[in-house]
Amino acid sequence: MIRFVRLVTLLLPIIAAASAGAQVRIKDIADVEGVRDNQLIGYGLVVGLNNTGDKLDNAMFTRESLIGMLERLGVNTRDQVDKLKTKNLAAVMVTAELPAFARSGSRIDVAVSALGDATNLTGGTLLVTPLLAADGEVYAVAQGALATGAIAARGAATSVTRGVPTAGRIANGATVEREVAYRLDKTHTLRLGLRNPDFTTAKRIAVAINKEFGGMAKATDSRTVALDFGARDPVETLASLEELRVQPDSPAIVVIEESSGTIVMGANVRVSTVAIAQGNLTIRVTETPEVSQPAPFSNGTTTVVPRTQVQVDDQHDRKLGILQGSVTLRDLVASLNALGVGPRDLISILQSIKAAGALQADLVVR
Repeated sequence: MIRFVRLVTLLLPIIAAASAGAQVRIKDIADVEGVRDNQLIGYGLVVGLNNTGDKLDNAMFTRESLIGMLERLGVNTRDQVDKLKTKNLAAVMVTAELPAFARSGSRIDVAVSALGDATNLTGGTLLVTPLLAADGEVYAVAQGALATGAIAARGAATSVTRGVPTAGRIANGATVEREVAYRLDKTHTLRLGLRNPDFTTAKRIAVAINKEFGGMAKATDSRTVALDFGARDPVETLASLEELRVQPDSPAIVVIEESSGTIVMGANVRVSTVAIAQGNLTIRVTETPEVSQPAPFSNGTTTVVPRTQVQVDDQHDRKLGILQGSVTLRDLVASLNALGVGPRDLISILQSIKAAGALQADLVVR
C-alpha cells in the first residue's frame, strides 16, 4: 500500500503537467452524424456438436427448426418425431454489426450464442442464417465454423471450465447482401456529435474548424457542431478537419467505486478550505496459553495457564490537516497521502468533504 501511495504521488505531477496542455484529435472525441454501425440479428442452427447440444425433448424450438430444415431439404420426419433424439445440434442467436458504408459482397464478423440447454458449442458449424435489421430486411447471411476459445473438461467426480463454451464468434462469417443507402459525397451539411457533451469543448471544436476552413462550423448545443461545406468536397474536408487538435474540457467530477475501492478524480476538482482528521481505534487481543507442569514425584497435575495480551492503538500520532482554499487535485491527493490515508479511508473523507459543502465537484458513488 505504501509503495502504491508513493507511486501515485510521483506520477501525479507528471499527469497534471501533461493534462494541462493535452490536445486530442477531433475524430477521437466526436462522431459524424449518419456514419454509424447497424445491428443485425438472426436465428439459426449449429450442427456437428459432440453430444453437447440441445435436448430435443426440452427445447421444442430446436426440434421444430430441425424438422423444418429437413423438410426444405426434401427429408420428411413428421411421422417419426418421437425418434429424433440427437444431441449434436443447438439453436442459437446470431448477432453482428453492419459497418457504415459496407458494400455488397464484403464480409463481417458474427457472434453466436446458445439459445437452449446446449452445454458446449465448440467444434460446431453454423448453418445458413439470414441476418435482419430493425426494418425486417435481410442485410447479411452468416455461415461457418464456430470458435469459442473456451476449454471444458469433465471427469467422474469433477469438471473444469475456462471461458464461456456456449458463446463464440465466426471471423468473417457473414456476407453482406444489402447496402445501407447513404451518399456522404452528396451532402452539403453535416453535424458532429460529441461523445462527452460539453459546451466549452463544442465551442473549441467550432473555433478550430473555422480557423482552418473559414466560418463553416457552428456549435448549436453542448453535443452538436453543425458543418456547412458549401462548395467544398465533404469527404476531403472531413478527412482534413478530423485531424485538427483541440483541448477537450470536462466538468469537475469524482467517481467512487465502493466495491473495489477505486477513486477517479478529474483535473478540475477543487476543495475549499477544510480541516481533515483521520484515525481509527484498533484493539488487538492475543491469547498465548502456557502449560504448567508439576515438579517431579509431586502430586500436582498439569494445567493450562491462560495468557492474554490486549493492545489498544488510538492512532494518537495522526495530526489534523488543513487544506487551504481552491486546492487542486494534485494538492488534495498529496495532503491526504501525507496523512497516511488509504483508498478505503479516502472514500469516507471525500464523502464527508462533499457533505460539508467543501468539495466543488460532482460526487458519483457506484
